[in-house]
Amino acid sequence: MANDQNLGNDLNDMLDDTHDTKRDFTDSTKHSANEFSEDARQTAHNIENDANAIAKDGKNIALIAHLTLIGWIVALVMNNTTKSEFGAFYIRQMLGLMLLGLVLSFVPIVGWIINLVVLVLWIMSLIGAVNGEKKLTPIVGDYFQDWFKSI
Repeated sequence: MANDQNLGNDLNDMLDDTHDTKRDFTDSTKHSANEFSEDARQTAHNIENDANAIAKDGKNIALIAHLTLIGWIVALVMNNTTKSEFGAFYIRQMLGLMLLGLVLSFVPIVGWIINLVVLVLWIMSLIGAVNGEKKLTPIVGDYFQDWFKSI
């Protein structure tokens, strides 16, 4: 009988130890999850701040506008979020150059040759954006700024 009682006490002690271990594990897991959650929130906040800092820089918007039609669309969206006169300037310039190139591409031979001039104008515009200068595209830049002033 004494052995049965000792065995019962041992089992109760083991059960209590198991409950303590389970409680410690649960507490440790909750603490780790909370730390991970806080780290994830902080990282997301840092990424958001970095994205906003990039969007506020008009030079980045101007450079992105020079990267194909998709880049121009991305730059337009970025500029709508955080208005930048420098970025808007180059968005208007690039819209004009892209439309000019599109129209000229439908004119056989002469239009294709003039498209080489549009390529040179694009390179000049890109150099101006890289240098952080508002350089109008020669000949047609004033028209682009006037026609697309709502952008």
